[in-house]
Amino acid sequence: MERFYLIVGHVARLELLVPQGVHLVQLRIKDQPSSEIYRQIARARDICAVHGTQLVVNDYWKAALDLNCRFVHLGQEDMDNADFTALKRAGVRYGLSTHDDAELERALALDPAYVALGPVYPTLLKKMKWGPQGLARVRDWKSRTGRVPLVAIGGLTPERAPGVFAAGADSVAVVTDIQQAKDPEARVRDWLKVCAP
Repeated sequence: MERFYLIVGHVARLELLVPQGVHLVQLRIKDQPSSEIYRQIARARDICAVHGTQLVVNDYWKAALDLNCRFVHLGQEDMDNADFTALKRAGVRYGLSTHDDAELERALALDPAYVALGPVYPTLLKKMKWGPQGLARVRDWKSRTGRVPLVAIGGLTPERAPGVFAAGADSVAVVTDIQQAKDPEARVRDWLKVCAP
């Protein structure tokens, strides 16, 4: 599992940042018509193919199947409607969001490619019903996920990354820190240095 996991909200941002050396990127599109969702996913798939980058499609698992994408990310609500049998049949891997014990058990029972835990730190991106999970929870989750990779997300900065890795996270997913950077390309390069093995 790649240690740096970039999350972007639009294919134009993906096109700008993937060439900096990103090998794992999630396209998280919100509130767009179906035609635009399909356009962005298809474009992202092609950009990632050129750069040897793994694209993860957030939420839209049917579009991922239709467009021959190989990886999706599903939140807990999306898991209710996802056809895991169809995904497995097509060889599509999936990562799953978790926030509490019951969600972790549910996720691990579905044989995910990774489990995400968040928010590790306070996050500005979206209102969460869960408070910051903290590094102790990262350590606990890693002891329970075993060989399943653990992705930490929420309020992460390059300064916080070493502590998150030391607590057991296999990968750090980054949204806001790069989204709000004055120079997103330089910030991605900073992250890649921090996450180098």
